Amino acid sequence: MSQTFKAHLLVFLATFLVAGSFIASAKLSGVIDSISLTLFRFVLASLFLSPIIFLNKKFRIKVLSTLPRAMIISLFYSFYFILFFKALESTTALNAGTLYTLVPLLTAIFCIFIFKDKISFFQMILYFIGIVGTCIVVFKGNLELFFSFSLNHGDFIFLIATVFMALYSISLKFLHKKDDELLVLVFTTLIGGCLWMFLALEILDIPMQWEKIQGDLIFYMAYLVIGTTVITVYLYQKASIIIGPKKLMAYVYLNPAMVAVLMYIFEGKLITSWIFVGILISAFATIVLLKQK
Repeated sequence: MSQTFKAHLLVFLATFLVAGSFIASAKLSGVIDSISLTLFRFVLASLFLSPIIFLNKKFRIKVLSTLPRAMIISLFYSFYFILFFKALESTTALNAGTLYTLVPLLTAIFCIFIFKDKISFFQMILYFIGIVGTCIVVFKGNLELFFSFSLNHGDFIFLIATVFMALYSISLKFLHKKDDELLVLVFTTLIGGCLWMFLALEILDIPMQWEKIQGDLIFYMAYLVIGTTVITVYLYQKASIIIGPKKLMAYVYLNPAMVAVLMYIFEGKLITSWIFVGILISAFATIVLLKQK
């Protein structure tokens, strides 16, 4: 099995885990402020990795030299979440889901300037096909909902958030060094995330209220911490080095499809014919984009 194929498997697994986070996040939504919840995730994930890092000398001696670059990576990652939650104060999850389809295209455009990549006309068509397919899933094939879509103040905030997500994926490859220990880079990225999210909490005067996470909510929190923080950050970092940010972000088109499948499996929500069509279109665009050199 080639390194490239393994990297694609890692991203596919990460995309699947991220899709599951939508269900877990929905269960935790409204219990405490979303920024406080994200800080809690980062703190718990950092504590989870701490013994592995500090009890291993090979990892421990790399922490200080890795931290400055990790602070930049975590800045993009944290700002995405901060702006995402801020945007949701004045826009809908539907609008945010629609605008998030721009991330692969934005990443490809940034790669032109940073990595001297090129985008062919055919690739541009594929990006727009991916956007169309994902929008069909997001809007559930409802044309009335699609035509009622209009940008508001929160949408402009979220557009900035998508820029930070694209920069995050690029920084994973751009700031990586050959002698980096990936686990240390993940750990220091989470530490940086803790610092940035704590600053946001203080500036916006948001209470922590972590004590409200109890009962069944602890299991959903554990999934977010282990599944979609520690594991996905590691998988994205490892895969980005091999396949690059453009192909990494192409998997974004599969996110709504995976959420729909998981909602069907765990909550019995039906997949309509239009959603199925959207999934097929998104999958087609993603597969062809991944095959591009």
